[in-house]
Amino acid sequence: MISTERLTDVFVEVADTLITDFDLVDFLHNLTDHAAAVSGAEAVGLMLADQRGQLRYMAASNETGKMLELFQLQNDEGPCMDCYSTRAAVVNADLATASDRWPKFAPAAIAAGFQSVHAFPMRLRDSVIGALNLFGHADEEFKDQEVRVVQALADVATIALLQERSIARAGVLTEQLQGALNSRIVIEQAKGALARQEGSTPHDAFEMLRAEARRSRRRLVDVATEIITGLDR
Repeated sequence: MISTERLTDVFVEVADTLITDFDLVDFLHNLTDHAAAVSGAEAVGLMLADQRGQLRYMAASNETGKMLELFQLQNDEGPCMDCYSTRAAVVNADLATASDRWPKFAPAAIAAGFQSVHAFPMRLRDSVIGALNLFGHADEEFKDQEVRVVQALADVATIALLQERSIARAGVLTEQLQGALNSRIVIEQAKGALARQEGSTPHDAFEMLRAEARRSRRRLVDVATEIITGLDR
């Protein structure tokens, strides 16, 4: 269920990006963390469309969320794919009865321990630039008001994406998102390398990257590039 105590802080933090420069990749990961905290979801994933209009994985609140997002992309099937193609939210989908709709995804999500799933479009007027996916262990349903809250969070985040560097038209937006997609590849490489070096999980390695980026006030991709270069040497 939606946590009303955290709503104000979450919307203030998301809206604050409208007036300050921010790290786009870190912002997207924060968005998945916020969505999980507010909704009580066990995992949250986020996909954005690239320059060709193809969905690409961008962020997740944990490794399980990432795995389920990548599974959808690999099999071209799942709630995020439906949400993006129809431009409509997928709400209160019971995975136990969703095998006809998603014959590959539903069993995989159930095997990962989930019972329910929701997907919300990242909307720009009549266009959709991506989707936010929420997974739950329990078969709990969102009420209409809760659906509006999560959709509002996705909408505000989309506005923040458009505001970054005064983006004013869709062509510039796709270029910016493509840059973020390219940055994520470098960050994933650094995360894997750091996890092997430190003997940690990929999630813990990513938190190390984020902590260093914030401590040094640099972008995640710059810290990731430095780590990869250092390991190569």
